[in-house]
This record gives sequence, C-alpha cells and structure tokens, in this order.
Amino acid sequence: QVQLVESGGGLVQAGGSLRISCAASGLTFSNRHMGWFRQTPGKEREFVAAITWSGVNTYYADSVKGRFTISRVNVKNTGYLQMNSLKPEDTAVYYCTVGVKRWGSQLPDDYVYWGQGTQVTVSS
Repeated sequence: QVQLVESGGGLVQAGGSLRISCAASGLTFSNRHMGWFRQTPGKEREFVAAITWSGVNTYYADSVKGRFTISRVNVKNTGYLQMNSLKPEDTAVYYCTVGVKRWGSQLPDDYVYWGQGTQVTVSS
C-alpha cells in the first residue's frame, strides 16, 4: 500500500534547473522525515538531502550544498527537490525516501520507504 512516486525528471543543460517531486500515499507522511538519494549505473546509492517532518531542519550532501533545496508540503503529501546550477555529474536516477531511522545518516539502510526513481540527465 505504501507508494512513493517521483516525477519531474528529464533532460536539462548544464547550469540549468529542474524540480522533481515525490508524492506519497499509503503512509503517514506529515510526521515522517524524508529525503532524496541518487544513483548512477555501477555506483552505490548516494545521499543527496533530507528534511525533518516539519520542514524546519534540512541536511545536504556537500556535493549539492548551495545548489539544491529540499522542501515539502505536508498537506499535499509531497516532497520536492529543487536543483539549480546543475552539472553533468548530477546525472543519476533520483530516489525519494520517507521514514528516517537515524537523522543525519547518509546510509540507505537508515531510510525506510523508497520510490522507484526518476531519471535526471544533465548535458554538457
């Protein structure tokens, strides 16, 4: 019943912007932390950003600080990742995750529910 559906991925030029979304259903979204990971072929899943249930606190990987912004609208059961100043190395499948076992962790095993991902491709 738990479902996280990412959307908004696509092709963008380097330096451009993209916003991806995560629509949650089948679980209580508003009292759970959430986050985003990304993964490229042959590489391990990489932490991108996380946000607390209220949206007050956020946490970013060093590689995206100052460029990406995580947010959420709890009444819509939806989380967002605004990506600015995109670089080719940002190219990946981006995964939404809801439910954090240990705040501040960058380990996928510390996150509970996962979406199927949305492809983001940044061209040079």
